Amino acid sequence: MPLLTEADTCRKYVLPKLYAAGWTDEQISEQKSFTDGRIVVTGDKVRRLPQKRADYILRYRRDFPIAVVEAKSVYAKPGDGLQQAKDYAQILGFKFAYATNGHGIVEHDFLTGRDNDIDAFPTADDLWGRVRASESINDATAERVLAPYYHLSGKSPRYYQEIAINRTVQAILQGKRRVLLTLATGTGKTVIAFQIRYKLWNSRWNRTGEHRRPRILYLADRNILVDR
Repeated sequence: MPLLTEADTCRKYVLPKLYAAGWTDEQISEQKSFTDGRIVVTGDKVRRLPQKRADYILRYRRDFPIAVVEAKSVYAKPGDGLQQAKDYAQILGFKFAYATNGHGIVEHDFLTGRDNDIDAFPTADDLWGRVRASESINDATAERVLAPYYHLSGKSPRYYQEIAINRTVQAILQGKRRVLLTLATGTGKTVIAFQIRYKLWNSRWNRTGEHRRPRILYLADRNILVDR
């Protein structure tokens, strides 16, 4: 009988457990690369390191990822991939990391700082409910935080852009008057600003609480950034 590979474990055991917990194909991103790989320069030679790739990224909504799952083969221990899952979760800004060998499941909850052995994956609503309780997100704020991005351009935000967009929108909706984003040149600050504006505009948020779209002022150091 041939040995089961990690891919076999995912198909035969892990995916069925995710489906059993109510996760759908639209919520599950499998073998998801979220970095291009660090570029290393040695003398006059340039090489790119391997991409960071998660076995599964779980999304509460299309534009709100919430957890990462690392799967190892059935011959490994359930928690063997936990440190990798935790590392990925911290990079991606998630509160939940999971490791599994297809049978046992280990959860790390960043909200409590605890590792837990569990029999089944939590539901999407359970994870979102835990985030809401921890961060005091009320119903009105929740729906606006989960408002979709603008996707008609054909380009979806990168993982660090998603973090910036969602954290900024949540901070604004929770009444913070001053929010500063600092990103390196070329990381898409204009894209981030547009998506923040789009989410607030579509959800009709404004400081007065009235049901109208907000007024938004763009300041830029070059006309081309505004004219485009």
